[in-house]
Amino acid sequence: MSIPPGPRILRRAPCGRLAGVQEPTPRYTRTRSPDPIGAGSRSAANIHQVVRGRGDHWKERGMSTGRLAGKVAIVTGSATGIGAATAIGMAREGADVVINYSRSHAEAEATRDACAALGVRTLLVQGDCSDEAQVKHLVAETVNVLGGVDILVNNAGRTRFVALADVDDITDADWNDILNLNVKGAFYAARAVVAPMRARGGGLIVNVASISGLTGGGSSIPYAVSKGALITLTKSLAKGLAPDIRVNAVAPGIVTTRWVAGREDHVERYGKETPMGRAAGPEDVAGVIVGYATHATFLTGDITVVDGGREMR
Repeated sequence: MSIPPGPRILRRAPCGRLAGVQEPTPRYTRTRSPDPIGAGSRSAANIHQVVRGRGDHWKERGMSTGRLAGKVAIVTGSATGIGAATAIGMAREGADVVINYSRSHAEAEATRDACAALGVRTLLVQGDCSDEAQVKHLVAETVNVLGGVDILVNNAGRTRFVALADVDDITDADWNDILNLNVKGAFYAARAVVAPMRARGGGLIVNVASISGLTGGGSSIPYAVSKGALITLTKSLAKGLAPDIRVNAVAPGIVTTRWVAGREDHVERYGKETPMGRAAGPEDVAGVIVGYATHATFLTGDITVVDGGREMR
């Protein structure tokens, strides 16, 4: 079922400028010049790194509990929604977490604080994952500050609500903006983490696709096409990077995030037509993503539909 058209462009955080890190050391602030990577695509700005202790919340590295203790996870687009729920889920399992956002600074800080309260190190990064230089910079900073990368969740994405029948209302800019982030950005990030993951013995990449990529429905034609391409990218990377790096994807239906704000009636109808009786929440999708890391370790090239059985109807 297509989401009714609307006038706005919605974005899940696109990845590159270091905004903050928390570790268990005395409080101090360090400011330094920007990394030369991405200098041609970003305005000159200092990279501001804030490190602060968290008292009893901290567990020394290697001593934190959880099935992902000692692992480092990058979650793009993690200020709100599925990304935030995934970052918190990874932290709950003991992973150090990199939180990425584009505009939602306050929400990203709240997610960072929620993760830090669980006793893990956190790194806050602002930027655009459709820019390969910024993606490389994000991964390099993660390795420099947190020591490596074990898990990448490609959640950053965007759409524009255009009814599927309104083909004349789709612009070249729509195609470029959506494909550059949803597909190329995911590839840039996957490519950037291959070497650091292999340096630590392997890793996991999870792409956040959509049921739209399987059905052709959804918020717009470019969005559905981008998610179909992301599903194919998942399978191609799974074949190419095996056996040491696994690549999987989730394909949610409608999820109750700010993407559907103002469309509550549609979401309610969708939920009533779903065997589970409701639309998914961010935690429903995050649980599957975290599960790929914690126990579903023999899966690669897998696409898990998270729609409460809606696809069966």
